[in-house]
Amino acid sequence: MIDSHHALSIRRQAQLAGISRGSVYYVPKSVGAADLALMRRIDELHLEHPFMGARMLRDQLNRERFDVGRKHVGTLMQRMGIEALYRKPGTSKKHPGHEVYPYLLRRLAINRANQVWALDTTYIPMAKGFVYLTAVVDWASRKVLASTVAVTLEACHAVDVLQEAFNRHGQPEIVNTDQGSQFTAHEFVQAVKDRGCYLSMDGRGAWRDNVFVERLWKSVKYERVYLHAYDSVIEARQSIVQYMDWYNQSRPHSSLGKKTPDEAYAVMLPTVERAA
Repeated sequence: MIDSHHALSIRRQAQLAGISRGSVYYVPKSVGAADLALMRRIDELHLEHPFMGARMLRDQLNRERFDVGRKHVGTLMQRMGIEALYRKPGTSKKHPGHEVYPYLLRRLAINRANQVWALDTTYIPMAKGFVYLTAVVDWASRKVLASTVAVTLEACHAVDVLQEAFNRHGQPEIVNTDQGSQFTAHEFVQAVKDRGCYLSMDGRGAWRDNVFVERLWKSVKYERVYLHAYDSVIEARQSIVQYMDWYNQSRPHSSLGKKTPDEAYAVMLPTVERAA
C-alpha cells in the first residue's frame, strides 16, 4: 500500500491512507513468547481485577504456574501502559513539565451528548508484539466517536484521534482523560484548549473516574481482540474499526434503556445540534 519509490513522500502517502507514519515502519516489538503470554494474562487479570498491583498479579500468576517476580510484572505493566486502579496518596511523580488538571465531573449531571467526551488508551495484544488503542467516547451515550491504533503512546496519536472526533462530531464542553503522559503533554492540552473545551483529568489510579471506559475495553477485548491473533497493525486496525461500528450501531446497553450508542447519541444531542 505504501510505495517508498513513489513521487509522494511516505508521510503524505500515510496521511492519504489514513494511517500514522509510524505504522509504515512498524516492526512487531521484539518480545519473547513467554513475555507475550504473560502480558496477555496480565491484561486479562487487569480487566477482571483492576485493583491488582504488581505484587497481587505476581501472586496470582505464580498460582497459575507462571514463574515470574514482582519486578518483572511491574516492568511488563509499565510497557503495557497499565497500573492498578485505586485511590492513592498524591505522591506519584508527574511527567516533567506536564501539568495535571483537576477532575471536573464529580457530582456533575451528565445527560447530554457532546457534554463530556472521555479519552483513554489500552494495550492490544497481537500474534507477535502489541499495539495501543486510543478512543474518544461520548460519556452520556457511550458512543465511540473516533478511535486509532498506534505503535507508541506518543501524544500525537491522542491529538489525531481527538481532532478526528472534533471534525466529525463538533466539540464537547469537557474533555476528560487519565493522567497518562500522552494526555498531559502540551500538544494534547493545547488541542483541547484551542477548541474552547475544559480539560478534566481522573485522579491518579482512581477507578471510579473512568469505570465506563474500562467497560468498553472489556467489551472490545473479549468480544473481538482476544478472538483474533493479529499479524499486522493494519489487520488490527481494520478489525477494531469494524467492531467499533458494530458496537455503536448494534450493541444495546442496559444503562441506555436498551438503546445502542448511536440511538442514544442521536436523542441526547441538544436540539440545536440535532437540527444542524
